[in-house]
This record gives sequence, C-alpha cells and structure tokens, in this order.
Amino acid sequence: MIKLISKTALLSVFVAFSMMKSQSVKEILNQEGSFRKDTIFSIKSDSKETYLPVTIIKGKEKGSVFTIVAGIHGYEYPPIVAVQELLNEIRPENIKGSLIIIPIANVESFQKRTPFINPLDGKNLNTAFPGSSNGTPTDQIAHLITKEIIPNSTIFLDIHGGDASEDLLPFVCYYNRKDIPENTKKAHDLSLKSGIQYVVSYSYTLTPTEPAKYAFKEATQQGITALSIEAGKLGTVQKDNVDLIKTAVYNMLENSGNSVKRKSKMVNQKSIVLLNQQDYIRVPEDGIFYSELKSGDKVKKNQILGYITDKFGNKKHDIVSQTNGIILYKVGTPPVNKGETLFCIGYNE
Repeated sequence: MIKLISKTALLSVFVAFSMMKSQSVKEILNQEGSFRKDTIFSIKSDSKETYLPVTIIKGKEKGSVFTIVAGIHGYEYPPIVAVQELLNEIRPENIKGSLIIIPIANVESFQKRTPFINPLDGKNLNTAFPGSSNGTPTDQIAHLITKEIIPNSTIFLDIHGGDASEDLLPFVCYYNRKDIPENTKKAHDLSLKSGIQYVVSYSYTLTPTEPAKYAFKEATQQGITALSIEAGKLGTVQKDNVDLIKTAVYNMLENSGNSVKRKSKMVNQKSIVLLNQQDYIRVPEDGIFYSELKSGDKVKKNQILGYITDKFGNKKHDIVSQTNGIILYKVGTPPVNKGETLFCIGYNE
C-alpha cells in the first residue's frame, strides 16, 4: 500500500538533515564507493520553513572537491537551468574526486519569482554571508553554506546572471587575494580556461573578522579557491548563456582534474579580455532611466551614458562615465531607485 506524505510532513522529516548537523556533508563525502546522493537541509525560523537542496557526486578515484552553486538569486534563470542540465548529464563514473552541487540556493525566491530577495524575510542572500545559525531563513541559508559547504570545498564556483532588471555581459571573476597567491593563481587559471572571453579580477581588502557578504568572497576569506560566473540577463532564459555556463563548468572541471571525460569545448574563442578595476555608477535620484547603451558597449571618460527623468518626463540628471572601459552590467529597465548600481564599467589600470 502506497502512503502519500504531505509537504508539511516532508518538511518535518527534513529537520533530520538540520543545518546544525555540521558534519553531514563531510560524512557523505567520506562514504566509500562511487555514488550520487541528493540531500535536503531543512531550515526553520519562527513559523517560516524552507530548505536547501544539495547533490553530492563522488567518483571512484580520490581527488579535490569542486562545489557549484546556482540560484543565490532565484530570478537569475540561466545559471539555474544550466545546473539542472548538468545534474542530468554528469555521472559519478566520469568524476575524479567529488562534486558538491547546490542547484537552487534560494528556493523561495525561485518559486515566488522574486528578484534579489528571499520573500520569506525580504533579505538578499548575496549580501548575507557569513549568516547566522539562529537568524531569519536567509541568514540560516548563508550560515549553512558558510559552515557546511565552503569548508568541505577545494574549489568554490558561484554562478550568477542578470536579475530581472539587469542587462549583463557574460564574464568570469575572482578576488585578487595577494596573501594567498596560489589560490588567486588557480582562480585566474580556471577563469582563463573557462572559455569565457571577459575575465574580471576584484581587489580584496577584507580583514579576517569582516563579513564577506558574498558567497564566493566568503569562500575566498576562508582560504578556498573561489570564483564566479556571470551570464544571462533581464530575468529570462537564453539558450546561448545556458550553453556558455555549461561549457565553462565542463572546462573548469577538466582543468581542475575533476572530470575524467571531456564533455564539451569552446571553439573559436575570442581573445581574452582582462579587467582588473571597476567603476560603479549609482542612481542619484528615483526616476525613469533612459539609455541607448547595452552591456558590452565600450565607453569613454566624460561620455553621457543616459539620463534620468521624473514622473512628468522632466530631465533631472545626465549620467556621465568617469572612465574609459566596457559596460559589464547596467540597469536594463526604466525604473531606477536612488543608490542602486546603474552601471558597472570594467577597465584596466
């Protein structure tokens, strides 16, 4: 006789995989044999419940642990769809070492189609790290990834894209942590081997006690080789960006030694463009944004990039570039709010 179990009952069962059980991922990784295991970590805060799905794929041979995370922002669809396809394609027999895969880190944002924030608590998971074990759902998800996933990783890859309002140029990026040059070099090399044309390095100035805010910056702070892919835009699924992400992941897995079977290769790759500085232009005032530029466009210092009007169509501000560079991402929809990033322009110093 088949007994149906309600969603509520399932969530109560998932409490057994509580985030407080700090060694569960490590215990799975230490199990013998080659396997795939799908696991649910339950998260409860007051009357609000959610969960974090995690897949662990272990190969026959020992090796490094490569972690892949998608869906920290649930409205960034190309990374999520790409990782769904990877889950269906990757087999344990083709892996050396292990993979930890979080297919959707922010399940509630994904299911409720909510840009940037978790609708359970209104917080942005991408600014919540290292999180808290007794905070809101977003705090607890960040804490779980910080304590359970990152320390068990050799390489940590966080995949993002352009959210509902963001027009974004695909790029791969890492933090230039100079006191651990071997990790920075590994992240740099994996970026170059990804097949993605634009490679961005960010400065790293965190002290050991400062909150990292971002997932792959938290991994960098913990001394893990960490990097991020950005591909996709405006809250839609583009097949070319899904394919680009998958190809980049397969290239990285091959070059990290975690893949024993070549899946795909980038052909006719354009010359790599390295960008080591970023200029962030913020929205000066709420309003309506107009610009004919798009991500990937080159801009010059003192160039007018667009303008902002009030609700009556009166021009309030010209937006002017402070540097020569290339638009990595920009607001791609009319409404803008004071303080938001309007443009991110990458350049070399």
